[in-house]
Amino acid sequence: MNETALSARKDIQDKALVRSFSYISGKWCGAASGETFSVKNPANGELLGVVASLDAADATRAVDGAQQAFAAWSGLLPQERSVLLRRWFDLLIAHKEDLARIMVLEQGKPLSQARGEIGYAASFIEFYAEEAKRPNIEGVTSHLQGAEVEVWLEPVGVAALITPWNFPCAMLTRKAAAAMAVGCTVVAHPSGETPFSALALAELAERAGIPAGVFNVVTGQAPTIVEPWTKDTRVRALSFTGSTEIGRLLYRQSADTVKKLVLELGGHAPVLVFEDAHLKTALGETLKAKFETSGQDCLGANRIFVQRSIYDSFCKAFVAATKALTIGVGMDDCDIGPLMNESAVQKQEAHVADALAKGAKLECGGRRHPLGPLFYEPTVLVDVPADALILREETFGPVAAIAAFDTEDEVVARANDTEYGLVAYLHSNDPQRIYRVSRALQFGMVAVNRAQVTGAPIPFGGTKQSGLGREGARMGMEEFTEIKYVCRDWA
Repeated sequence: MNETALSARKDIQDKALVRSFSYISGKWCGAASGETFSVKNPANGELLGVVASLDAADATRAVDGAQQAFAAWSGLLPQERSVLLRRWFDLLIAHKEDLARIMVLEQGKPLSQARGEIGYAASFIEFYAEEAKRPNIEGVTSHLQGAEVEVWLEPVGVAALITPWNFPCAMLTRKAAAAMAVGCTVVAHPSGETPFSALALAELAERAGIPAGVFNVVTGQAPTIVEPWTKDTRVRALSFTGSTEIGRLLYRQSADTVKKLVLELGGHAPVLVFEDAHLKTALGETLKAKFETSGQDCLGANRIFVQRSIYDSFCKAFVAATKALTIGVGMDDCDIGPLMNESAVQKQEAHVADALAKGAKLECGGRRHPLGPLFYEPTVLVDVPADALILREETFGPVAAIAAFDTEDEVVARANDTEYGLVAYLHSNDPQRIYRVSRALQFGMVAVNRAQVTGAPIPFGGTKQSGLGREGARMGMEEFTEIKYVCRDWA
C-alpha cells in the first residue's frame, strides 16, 4: 500500500506526505483484516490509491492512545504546546504546494482555491499556537467573607473530530488546533473521499514533534469508526462538520455519554440585494458566494433575492458573468471543477428539473458538461417560485436560484423561512437598513457587501439546525474546555 498513483506523480515533491495507513499513537497502521477502500480523482475517475479501512476495535485503540497521552500533553506548559503547534504551522506553509496538489487530486477543487485552503488551514494552527499561551484563570470578586474565588478553564480530555470532504484540511486544523492548544488530545476521522489530505497533516504533525497519541487519524467507514467514539465515556467532546441529518444522528448517539458537542451543519444561505446596493460589488461578491468550491460549501449562496427595481439588470449581468466562468480539472486552475460524486450531480439535476416544472426560467447551464460525468455546468435559474425545492433545500452545487422581492420586511421573512441559520449575505449602502436587516436575520453570521467573512479570529457557526457551538476565535478553544470554580479559604 505504500506506492500509489498519487505518490508516483512527478508534481508531488515530498512523496512521504502521501500516506495510506491510519496514524494511531505515533504509529502508521493498517487494518488487522487487511481491508482497504479506494480513493478516486473526481475529475476523471482515476484510482489515486487505496487506504486502510480500520474497524471498531482500532477506533477504540485510538481512544486508548489519546487517553494515555492526555495527562502529559495537558500537563505541558502552554508555551510548550504553543512551540509544537507553531512547528506544525511552519511545516504546512513549507509544504503548501504539495498539500494543495494532493487536495486537488482527491477533492477536485481548482488549484488556486486549494492553495487558499492550505493557507486557511495553517492560519488556525498559527492562531491557536498563540492562544495557547493566554491566561485561562479568571479572578472573581468573592461573595464570601475571607474566601478567594477563581474560575479555571481545563481541557475536557479526548476529543473526537469528524471532518467533511469539501474542506479536508481546514476543517481538521480548525478543530484539532483549538482542542490541542487547550490541552486536549484528539482522534480524527476524515471523509473516506478525501483521506489523503488528513493523513498528510498527520505526517507533518509527526515531523513537528507532536507527541504520540495527541493527534490520531483513523480512516475507514464512518459508522464503524465514529459510533464507538460516541459511546465511549472517555471521549468527552465531539466536533462534526457535515449535514444536518448526520448531525442529528450524532447528537442522539452522544446523548447517553453527555458529551460536549460542536456541530457545524447545513447552510442554505440567502443573499439579499437591495436597490441601494452597489450593483457591481453585489454582482461580484454574489458570484463568489455561489460558485467558489463549485458551490460545494455550507456557506454557498443558495437563495438569491434581488429587489424588483434592479432585478432585470442584476440577472442579466449575473448570467453573463456565469457564462464566463471556466470549467475544467483542478490542476488547470479553472473556476469550476467536478462535483464530488454522482449523488451530488443528481441533486443539481433534480433541483433544476423541479424549478423548471414550477415555472422558473433557465438562463444558462442546466446540464452535465462533456468533460466528465461529475462535471455540471454553472447554472442560473431566474423567477424561481417560492415552492421550488432549490429554495427549500441546500443545493450544494453550481446552480444559482434568483427571485425578486419588493419590500424589506418581505425579503427578511423569506430569508428567515428556513430551518437553517448559518450565514446570510446582505448588499446595501444604507447604514440604517444594514443595521436593521443584520439584526433581523436569524443567522449566526451576516456578511455585508462581501462574500468572504471566515478566518481564524472569528467565531464560525450557526443558529437553529445549522448547528451548535462555534469554531475559530477564542470561543472555538473554549468549546474543548470545562469550567472549574474554586472557592478557597486559607487555614
